[in-house]
Amino acid sequence: MGRLFGTDGVRGVANADLTAELALGLSVAAAHVLAEAGTFEGHRPVAVVGRDPRASGEFLEAAVVAGLASAGVDVLRVGVLPTPAVAYLTGVLGADLGVMLSASHNAMPDNGIKFFARGGHKLADELEDRIEQTYRAHASGEPWDRPTGAGVGRVRDYDQGFDNYVAHLIGVLPNRLDGLKVVIDGAHGAAARVSPEAFARAGAEVVTIGTEPDGLNINHECGSTHLDKLRTAVVEHGADLGVAHDGDADRCLAVDAKGNEIDGDQILAVLALAMRDADSLRKNTVVATVMSNLGFKLAMEREGVQLVQTAVGDRYVLEEMKANGFALGGEQSGHVIVLDHATTGDGTLTGLMLAARVAATGRSLADLAAVMERLPQVLINVRDVDKSRVGSSTELATAVNAAEAELGSTGRVLLRSSGTEPLVRVMVEAADIEQARAVAQRLADVVKSALG
Repeated sequence: MGRLFGTDGVRGVANADLTAELALGLSVAAAHVLAEAGTFEGHRPVAVVGRDPRASGEFLEAAVVAGLASAGVDVLRVGVLPTPAVAYLTGVLGADLGVMLSASHNAMPDNGIKFFARGGHKLADELEDRIEQTYRAHASGEPWDRPTGAGVGRVRDYDQGFDNYVAHLIGVLPNRLDGLKVVIDGAHGAAARVSPEAFARAGAEVVTIGTEPDGLNINHECGSTHLDKLRTAVVEHGADLGVAHDGDADRCLAVDAKGNEIDGDQILAVLALAMRDADSLRKNTVVATVMSNLGFKLAMEREGVQLVQTAVGDRYVLEEMKANGFALGGEQSGHVIVLDHATTGDGTLTGLMLAARVAATGRSLADLAAVMERLPQVLINVRDVDKSRVGSSTELATAVNAAEAELGSTGRVLLRSSGTEPLVRVMVEAADIEQARAVAQRLADVVKSALG
């Protein structure tokens, strides 16, 4: 049986892979593991629980709350809020644990469970492993130590979470957004209320799309994975820019006034220079992953900003930032972490800071983003293969070596198994888009034949 926890919590098809029983069991296991680690010592433990609007989140939330309360943890139920809001509230309320129910950008039938430690930081891999081990032991029949009487957890709704989080976002902005018109695509997800409210309070004129979640339409042809509607809306409304979130709003992509996509690398470049100019880019360094476009690296070199690269996954970006005291990091997918103001990627904060840079400089987003030139990059997701053998296949290694020899110093190849989905990602960069496409397709075919 494979590891339950991926790079971003536990995910699967709700009520098939991710059942109410699993959600309840993992929650009880998390409570026991944190208690054993001394997290609850000397006080009555408290957890913050939030979710995105997926229909399955309703029963999964009930299961998580039941599991925590049965293990003696008091629960503050914050309802539908973004992942970074749950992380923020976990920290500011002094809670011992945060739980977010979301599958982020995945399609509606999926859902997921993500745990946050005290302070709103993601749990360490070691703690996730212990939670999984404890869950499996008790699923096999080992009895729980169950509190009774006054020892059981109490549950209450925490209705102030929305306003507290929005006030926090407005409070950390370097300047207001007066005079800007912004289109926001909320992906019918967790940011559907939060993001438009935050932008409006910051002074922007706001146009919204994808802000009517019904439990079934999250991420459906909208949000950061489907930018066409946002492009159209920005041009139709004559907006200065548009921002698009994913289902749990821990990421943000953007489009400029002409509807051109501004990806996470470009956003990171704009914010890096903004923070450098404000003397808040600690150690003059930005953290990104190996998936970042080569154009981003070249732009940072030209601007005199140091770049540190990590494995793919915002958790690894965050680990590097925390370990070395860096202030800014992120991924091409739009996960951007501003560590002075957030403990995880925050799509609403990212969009606000991007818009603040436009407002402060009086320059268009297209002009700001032109600091870097994106080299052609092709990404192919190969499904229905054994992703565990990516690093051990001789046939695949031979094909990669041949591709790298063909590309030379003008491009690169990256193969990785997804941490959140059952697939292998093939990424190829080259000076010429047709060459990138051809090499990527060849490698994808080899992945299919070698690992299928």
